[in-house]
Amino acid sequence: MNTTPWRPDRPAARNPWPQPKMSTAIGRGLLGHCPACGKSHLFNGFLRVVTACRNCGAPLGLARADDAPPYLTILITGHVVVPLMFVVDRSTDLSTWAMSAIFLPLALFMSLGLLRPIKGGTVGVMLTLNMLKSDPTER
Repeated sequence: MNTTPWRPDRPAARNPWPQPKMSTAIGRGLLGHCPACGKSHLFNGFLRVVTACRNCGAPLGLARADDAPPYLTILITGHVVVPLMFVVDRSTDLSTWAMSAIFLPLALFMSLGLLRPIKGGTVGVMLTLNMLKSDPTER
């Protein structure tokens, strides 16, 4: 048990990896680079985050994005596709099959295209705010 009393004037320990600004970390994550240094890749597959950055050693695998990227992807895709569907429906007389042939692939490709960058940006936010899971063996 830790017996060190909490003191509000004690500064938090600095992390050994670089600490960029929030906007820089999000931008690097959106591009699929390490949010801390920007020199190494963030993903090891389509959505699997690497355990640690090969360049700076930032523990990227400890940033558990979980449900935030799918939620934000659905939010953005829905706010683009649904208004477009209403506009096309009101301005043309396309059949249901034609509307489905247009908007189902659009929703699919938007979702797949946005999911990875949004996950990278989320990992960037979590790394900047030091929202990392504490036990590396925990799943």
